Amino acid sequence: MKVKVKEFSWVVLSILISIPMFWGCSDNGDSVVENAIIDDEATAIISEEDKNALLFMLEEEKLARDTYAFLYDTWGMVQFNNIKQSEELHMTAVVTLLDAFNVDYEILPNGEFDNNDLQALYNKFEEDGVMDEVSALKIGATIEDLDIVDLEEHIQATTNSDIASVFASLQCGSRNHLRSFTQSLENIGSSYEPQFLTVEEYQSILDDSHEQCN
Repeated sequence: MKVKVKEFSWVVLSILISIPMFWGCSDNGDSVVENAIIDDEATAIISEEDKNALLFMLEEEKLARDTYAFLYDTWGMVQFNNIKQSEELHMTAVVTLLDAFNVDYEILPNGEFDNNDLQALYNKFEEDGVMDEVSALKIGATIEDLDIVDLEEHIQATTNSDIASVFASLQCGSRNHLRSFTQSLENIGSSYEPQFLTVEEYQSILDDSHEQCN
């Protein structure tokens, strides 16, 4: 028997319907929670590795949300606010799975992270993000670059199809975000060099068009 995760999907779906299509990220994987369906015995079989992956990705999506909130406050660029709201929905997707698998978690205040590496990244993004708009947009591209790679690592490591499906949809959203930030950089005469993706992987993403992430 399959059950809706905590009967939460319809609530999230109603939220998604109420959110306008955003420039540069109109369909970026946020509807993933609608399809978050798990086996009713899944809580007995989720691995420690999968638990850690979910907890890490919750904080990495929070890193994106918190950074974009900071950059929006700094520069007032609507793009950061739009994508920040998408990242909030990505966090909700991960939280839905954590709740379904009965995994304890804590969401710290803005700019605070349990993971030391993510905390260091956020601190660096705050420092660099006030330099100019080019630096801010490059930070956005860097976050999505990292997110794509980390999600792929967890997708390859898990045998849980529900987690893999949700992560794949989040990854799709990150590819759209990366295209959005890259296009904005090109529009002001700059560019982004991938920090985590290979050059070939990065170029392949740019060569593809905006994706419908379901």
